[in-house]
Amino acid sequence: MRKILISGASRGIGKAIALKLLKEGHSLSLGVRKKEKLINTPLDPKLNNPEKLFIHTYDATDKYSSKKWVENTVKAFKNIDTLIHCAALFKRTNLIFDDNEMLDIENLWKVNVMGPWILTKDSWKYLSMNNSARIIVLVSMSGKRSKGNLAGYSMSKFALMSLCQTMRNEGWEKGIRVTAICPGWVNTDMARDINYFPKLDMTQPKDIANICSNLLQLPNSSVPFEIAINCQLETTN
Repeated sequence: MRKILISGASRGIGKAIALKLLKEGHSLSLGVRKKEKLINTPLDPKLNNPEKLFIHTYDATDKYSSKKWVENTVKAFKNIDTLIHCAALFKRTNLIFDDNEMLDIENLWKVNVMGPWILTKDSWKYLSMNNSARIIVLVSMSGKRSKGNLAGYSMSKFALMSLCQTMRNEGWEKGIRVTAICPGWVNTDMARDINYFPKLDMTQPKDIANICSNLLQLPNSSVPFEIAINCQLETTN
């Protein structure tokens, strides 16, 4: 069984992954902005074995937040061998943005790029102690191609995909395997305003949770770097 950090686990994809992996018996440390959101849910620490579930405050915009989370997780679990990045921010920032949207662009960069980068850096020492550590990053199809006019979001996700490639390069000889999961529309709160596409036809969070579960069972020799998932057919021009 693994000792896993999951960011953004209070809702959506992160929550689905946490529920799946907790059920399978892994030890989970969940980083969330508001711990009270987990009260009276299946991820409420009071309803679970404290040796298997640890909840910690985590804010991806605070560069000191991840260090505290990692340090306290190591105190609780003695080690970390898996890191799953799910925390993300979505903004509809266009190429020709308004002056008052500059803060949105800065926050996209902080949450979607610097958040995973700093959390990975703070966890690296512990991941390197295990010869089969895993890093799973929820990127997006928007990290593979820019579709439409979501300039800010796509910019951050392209940068995150680049970061994933460097994680793989740096961690390979240490046995750290990295997988970038790149879904299109997923049936989460982030997609709630996309009314033209039926929610049940979107990729479901539980399906991505199943993929993560399978990834953790694979040997180092068989871990894919990139998994692209799309509920829509896209053609190239």
